[in-house]
Amino acid sequence: MTAERAHLAVIGAGPAGLAAALAAAGRGVRVTLIDSAARAGGQFYRQPTAGLRARRPRALHHGWRTWERLSRALALQMEAGTITHLTDHHVWLVDRSGTAHLPTGTGGFVVHALRGRLQEEPGTVRADAVLLATGGYEKVLPFPGWTLPGVVTAGGAQAMLKGTLVVPGRRAVVAGTGPLLLPVATGLAAAGVEVAALVESADPRAFLRRAGALAAEPGKAAEGAGYAARLLRHRVPLRMRHAVVEAHGEERLDAVTVAALDADGHVRPGTERRIPCDTLAVGHGMLPHTDLADALGCRVEGVRVHVDEEQRTDVPGVWAAGETTGVGGAALSLAEGRIAGHSVAARLRGAEPDPRDRSAATRSRTRLRAFSAALDAVYAPPARWAERVTDDTVVCRCEEVTAGTVRAAVDELGAGDVRTVKLLTRAGMGWCQGRMCEPAVAGLAGCEQTPARRLLARPVPLGVLAAAGEPTDD
Repeated sequence: MTAERAHLAVIGAGPAGLAAALAAAGRGVRVTLIDSAARAGGQFYRQPTAGLRARRPRALHHGWRTWERLSRALALQMEAGTITHLTDHHVWLVDRSGTAHLPTGTGGFVVHALRGRLQEEPGTVRADAVLLATGGYEKVLPFPGWTLPGVVTAGGAQAMLKGTLVVPGRRAVVAGTGPLLLPVATGLAAAGVEVAALVESADPRAFLRRAGALAAEPGKAAEGAGYAARLLRHRVPLRMRHAVVEAHGEERLDAVTVAALDADGHVRPGTERRIPCDTLAVGHGMLPHTDLADALGCRVEGVRVHVDEEQRTDVPGVWAAGETTGVGGAALSLAEGRIAGHSVAARLRGAEPDPRDRSAATRSRTRLRAFSAALDAVYAPPARWAERVTDDTVVCRCEEVTAGTVRAAVDELGAGDVRTVKLLTRAGMGWCQGRMCEPAVAGLAGCEQTPARRLLARPVPLGVLAAAGEPTDD
C-alpha cells in the first residue's frame, strides 16, 4: 500500500453508499464516492432539481431527518477532504489493477466511468478497495397494452414527482405488487392526481400468516398504517388480490381492465372491470444491480451478491451493501453500509473490525433481513401471470420480441434457459441488455432468472474502450 492513507471507492451514493462512506471516512480512510446522479441520495432520497427551488421537499419523503443527518455529515467530510464526491459518473467497469497492495496482499482496483450527462467523457479512479452500493431496479412483468404511452413504472412515477415535481397524468391507477406502491399512490394523490385505484395482487391472508415477523418491526407497521390512513383520506380505492390484465388505448393509455385473482393466481371469471385513466404506474418489486459484481467475479446467489457478516464479497478487497445484496429497503441499506464501512476501515489497516463498531447495526440488519424476507413472501407476483400474456404482447421492447416468439423458441426450438432464448430471439440484446425483459423472458420460458455475466455494466463508446488501456486518474 502507498504511504498515503488507504483509499476506498464507494460506487453508489444512496443510503448504503452514504452510510459506508461516512463510516469508513470516520475511521481515517480516504473515500471517493462515485454516483451517476447529480446529487447524493439515490432513489430513496432523490431531491428536486435545484433550479425548481422546492419550498417543502420533505413533503415528498419518508425519513427526512435521517437524510438531513447524512447530508450534513457528507458535507463536513467533503469540506475536511476525507470524502471526494464525484457526481454524474456512470461506472461501466471495475478491474483489478495490481498496482496497490492491501495488508492481505491483494491488488488494488481501477474504477472506469463515463462522466457527464452525455456519458461520453472517460474517467478513472484508483483505489485500494471497492464497495459496491449500486442499489436495485424495478421488476415489471408484461401484460397486453403495457407498452402504451402513459404506462410507467411505479418508481418512474415517483422519480418524476421527487426529482422534477411533475406528475405523469391527471387520473392514475397504481398497480402490481410490493411496498413501493403505497408511497407512490399516496404521493401522487397528495400532488393532486386522482388515483382511481391501488391494485395490489397480494393476498391479505398472506399478511396474517406472517404477522409475527412483520410485527417484529413496529416502526414499519406504523409506517404502513400511515400510508393506509392517507389512502383513506384521499379516498383511494384499494383492490387487494387484483391485477391489471390489460391496458387500453390507441395512441396512448385511456383505460385499464382489472380483475380479481383466485388463490392460484387465475383471473376469477366475471370480475373484470374497466377503469378510465391516463396513467398506469405499475411495478412488481425490485431486483438487485449485480453487473459490476458479476464482472469482478463475485459470487452471486440467485439474483443477489453474496456477502459475509462483514459485507465482504468472496473477491478480496470488494465489499457490497444495500439492495445489491438483497432488496430490503433504506433502513437495511443504512445498517449494511455502516457495517461495510467499519469493516473496510479495519481490514485496510490489517486489523479485525471492532465488534462494538457494528453491534447495533448487526442487530438491526438481522431484524430487517427477517422483515424483508417476510415481505418478499407476501408480495410475490401472482403465480399465473404469464398465462395472461398474449402471444402478440411485446416482451423485449428494445428488440420488439413478442411473447409468442419466446414461446416458440421454447416449444419448437427447445430453448430451456434465458441465454438460449436470447440467442434464438434477440430478447435481451438491446440497450438495456435484458434488465427490463429478463424476468418476463424467464417466466415465459419456465426457467429461473439467473444473472448474465457481462464484462461491461453499460454501453460504452468504442473510443473510450480503445483508450481504456491508458487510464488517467480523476
